[in-house]
Amino acid sequence: MTSCSVCEKMTMATENPNQTVVSHFFLEGLMYTAEHPSLFFLLFLLIYSITVAGNLLILLTVGSDSHLRSPMYHFLGHLSFLDACLSTVTVPKVMAGQLTLDGKVISFEGCIVQLYCFHFLASTECFLYTVMAYDRYLAICQPLHYPVAMNRKMCAVLAGITWAIGATHAAIHTTLTFHLLYCGPCHIAYFFCDIPPVLKLACTDTTINELVMLASIGIVAAGCLILIVISYAFIVAAVLRIHAAQGRQRAFSTCTAHLTVVLLYYVPPVCIYLQPRSSEAGAGAPAVFYTIITPMLNPFIYTLRNKEMKRALKRLLCSSFQESAAGIPPP
Repeated sequence: MTSCSVCEKMTMATENPNQTVVSHFFLEGLMYTAEHPSLFFLLFLLIYSITVAGNLLILLTVGSDSHLRSPMYHFLGHLSFLDACLSTVTVPKVMAGQLTLDGKVISFEGCIVQLYCFHFLASTECFLYTVMAYDRYLAICQPLHYPVAMNRKMCAVLAGITWAIGATHAAIHTTLTFHLLYCGPCHIAYFFCDIPPVLKLACTDTTINELVMLASIGIVAAGCLILIVISYAFIVAAVLRIHAAQGRQRAFSTCTAHLTVVLLYYVPPVCIYLQPRSSEAGAGAPAVFYTIITPMLNPFIYTLRNKEMKRALKRLLCSSFQESAAGIPPP
């Protein structure tokens, strides 16, 4: 069965011109992966397994180790959960598309859910990076004020705000995208349902949607990035005033990991959302970094650059090994 014959079954007749007539979409996937589907299926399976296992291990370590009770690790737990979920929204569907042609088909409702979940998680992660930068700013620039300003209640409030804003931001864009008329074609030149490639299939004018997308996502991303840059400008200035070399090294080590992840996360979306009309299958390459690669790398970046995390992981693994050897079931 070809993609054309599949696509013919994805539209439903209707007498009401205002109704959406597309019932399913066909995800074309990533360029060049169709030549060796089995190889890429195994590759994505490996990446997905490492992503979920790594982030869940970070989440388990942060939640179980009494030495990791600072706000930084509280937010890191949220980030690990977001990364595991973000990868789950896209990668399993990509893997299904490598196995069969039907695996590339997604229902209209499924496309709505995938687009909402993706932007909900991605937006929340964007705001969370900003909160994490603010946390580092308070910890390094105002250490005496830090325990009061970033107490347990404040951590919970800031984390809750990031999730609430992310949910609202995603709901607005999902509503604006799917209130349009989609009457065919049904081929999405991308590997998941995202705003630019979906808008390209609309049968009505999408100028307003594109302007809102550029303004909203641009303002959100630029605003968060500016706040992060300002926070780290103050952090660098404060660190340079530290006389002890060990103190400077420790301060920079906790911040380098965060800056590395921020760069990996922010650069690809700029290439995608500033050019909404250039959504061909090859345009999915930049999105691979922040939807598939970055969630996999985050556990390694935060663990390898953080001595406390490495010690906590060793304690967790040693404790689990000792309990297994003694025949004690894990808690």
